[in-house]
Amino acid sequence: MHVEASTKWGEASLDKKRIDRESLDEIERVTLGHYDRNAESFWLGTRDHDVSQNIRAFLQALSANFDNNRALDILDFGCGPGRDLYTFKEQGHRPTGLDGSQAFCAMARQHSGCPVLHQQFLSLDLGKRSFDGIFANASLFHVPGQELPRVLRECHRALRVGGILFMSNPRGEAEGWQRERYGHYMEFEASKRCLERAGFSMLDHYYRPEGKPRTQQPWLAIVCQA
Repeated sequence: MHVEASTKWGEASLDKKRIDRESLDEIERVTLGHYDRNAESFWLGTRDHDVSQNIRAFLQALSANFDNNRALDILDFGCGPGRDLYTFKEQGHRPTGLDGSQAFCAMARQHSGCPVLHQQFLSLDLGKRSFDGIFANASLFHVPGQELPRVLRECHRALRVGGILFMSNPRGEAEGWQRERYGHYMEFEASKRCLERAGFSMLDHYYRPEGKPRTQQPWLAIVCQA
């Protein structure tokens, strides 16, 4: 699941009731079904998106903690069809993709030549201290709010000491369905609290697209350290 496209979201419902297991399964099933059905059009619509600012911020943070002369073990969390996997590989790193969409996993392997894990976000098996960095570009906002602390703790556990988590999500203060996709939208302070509770230290944050008034910057990017 990997969207950095136009984000003119409709009104989303913010329901604080606890979501049961059956409903969580339905959220993943419907959202992933949408991506599976639209995988090819998604690839055509996003393969030329410029996310160089995000990749640069992520790699600069990594370079401050790890040897610049060695390839880094990077997890592209929600890699989609493999656009950014290919970029990391071209820069000499060892990226691994992860996505819940089977169609995206197949496309990512084909487009990048990298290993790709087929794992749903609510059923992760990342191992301990497996990666130097996790690049979650436009993916974690699909995790329901009640499950996000657990997912972030699993990301923290998967990072080596000093490892970097980068996340970019559409911002807001709502949670619910936008047609066939479920989204959970947070502003910076709420995101910061959630990350710090999971064990991360904040390094930087910014809004996208660059050079626009804040009202025209729907994306929030955060760089943090395990």
